[in-house]
Amino acid sequence: MSLLLSRRDLDFLLHEWLEVSALTERPRFADHSRETFDAALDLSEQIATRHFAPHNKKADAEEPRFDGERVHLIPEVKEALAVFAESGLTGATMDYEIGGSQLPAVVANACFAWFQAANVGTSAYPFLTTGNANLLLAHGSREQIDTYVRPMVEGRFFGTMCLSEPGAGSSLADVRTRAEPQPGGGHRLFGSKMWISGGEHELSENIVHLVLARIPGGPPGVKGLSLFVVPKYLVAPDGSLGARNDVVLAGLNHKMGYRGTTNTLLNFGEGAHRPEGAPGAVGHLVGEEHRGLAYMFHMMNEARIGVGLGATALGYTGYLHALDYARNRPQGRPLGAKDPASPQVPILAHADVRRMLLAQKSYVEGALALNLYCGRLVDEQRTAATEEARDRARLLLDVLTPIAKSWPSQWCLEANDLAIQVHGGYGYTREYNVEQFYRDNRLNPIHEGTHGIHGLDLLGRKAVQEGGAGLALLGEQIGASVARAAKAGGEAAGYAEALGGRLARIGEVTARLWGTGDPATALANATAYLEAVGHVVLAWIWLEQLLATGDREGAFYEGKRAACRFFYRHELPRTDAQFALLESLDRTALDVPDEAF
Repeated sequence: MSLLLSRRDLDFLLHEWLEVSALTERPRFADHSRETFDAALDLSEQIATRHFAPHNKKADAEEPRFDGERVHLIPEVKEALAVFAESGLTGATMDYEIGGSQLPAVVANACFAWFQAANVGTSAYPFLTTGNANLLLAHGSREQIDTYVRPMVEGRFFGTMCLSEPGAGSSLADVRTRAEPQPGGGHRLFGSKMWISGGEHELSENIVHLVLARIPGGPPGVKGLSLFVVPKYLVAPDGSLGARNDVVLAGLNHKMGYRGTTNTLLNFGEGAHRPEGAPGAVGHLVGEEHRGLAYMFHMMNEARIGVGLGATALGYTGYLHALDYARNRPQGRPLGAKDPASPQVPILAHADVRRMLLAQKSYVEGALALNLYCGRLVDEQRTAATEEARDRARLLLDVLTPIAKSWPSQWCLEANDLAIQVHGGYGYTREYNVEQFYRDNRLNPIHEGTHGIHGLDLLGRKAVQEGGAGLALLGEQIGASVARAAKAGGEAAGYAEALGGRLARIGEVTARLWGTGDPATALANATAYLEAVGHVVLAWIWLEQLLATGDREGAFYEGKRAACRFFYRHELPRTDAQFALLESLDRTALDVPDEAF
């Protein structure tokens, strides 16, 4: 059995719950079948197991280093990425015309989860490259697609996203990098970008940076941001590489996790290189001026779901490692055993270990289901038969995205914490894998927006945009599941009642928070709102999984029912206190004087 992910769980989610084979009836996926979907999953598991997992610990221990001229990484990273590129998985969801495979997003997400579970540091390079290419496919010119996207799909170029700056961080309104228009056309960029993953390496022929910058004279704040393609090496019309662009590595950041991924401070236009004899980094405008942030959100929203999937994968592999350890580690004796000479039992026999394992199972299997459901919504948004159906998918995906990113980043990290605890003292040592999983996963609550920012997004934007249509649609979808479960009777009916009551509370507290006309008080409670709504959403996802088990028998289905039972008994009741707090319009954080901290 793999210790990365459960293929049995993936098959259940894809085929018994989401019924992805039905997508093959749509023109875009007509060349596919369950057999091609399963073949893609088989290939992903094989490559992840053979080429990504073996160097995960080595890449963590021997992190990238900068000698002042170039970045050095262990050779296994480049070797693994070459195999990944050869597989064609970079363009898994892209059009045939561009070299892609036109797989559904839900299947591609399931495939990529194998790589994130095996080695999240190495998998970050194709993760960013795919997002970069998808943005240019949506908003770039034909020339930009031919020049940059095709080599990325082939695995010859890698991509990045360059938003944050040393003085701006998450406050993109304060971005200062400028793009100076040139007399002969094009722009030259000047400024610095911080925390750029994959920003410098020699793993590919070229690096395609997508950079947010200001064209002088544009509007202030985020409305004045434009988006530029800034390659590491200039590319000639025939596709050959030219001079080095004026993009310089100022230094590497050394994070607690994702150590196999270079994380960089980049300087644009500092003069170390003068392409075509002029100062500044050559940049090519994507789309229209001053629409850069809107374009960048195409990549950011895709990345947010991907970060949630990565957090899930790390939590999932941690759970499987803990389960394997618990099955094979003898310690202690059954309760009531009096003879100290009696045989020891595996720690799986002890009640608290079982509790920790069941908690992990409920978190990671619930999170995986949520993220694959979001992938299914991407496919609906792209290929549903009617405009109404596509718009409903868009609305639902919008409101679920902050949850799909942040809930796994919080609770699958908790699963990693519990995996360490199951291992006892060994879990805290570098000789065992689970401590690295925790360190890697601890970065995900800040990747692609902090936990708090996604709370602000959910309450301050998604819950109220379009007159609250997205939140209403989410309620409609959950309500339909509640009705099905109530009709099914038995244990499902009890869960339906519990979920229905908490669903009603979402509407009540949302109205209460915004009914005062005091946005400061409302948004001070945004994180608690995110966590409460997130738990309700996961309870819905678990109810959906329970219904999908039907009356099937066997250990796998019993495990699903037990994890659902655990979530409803141990986790969903947490929301009651959170909803009460939200309804109180708490101002503690706002009212404490600065000097009192």
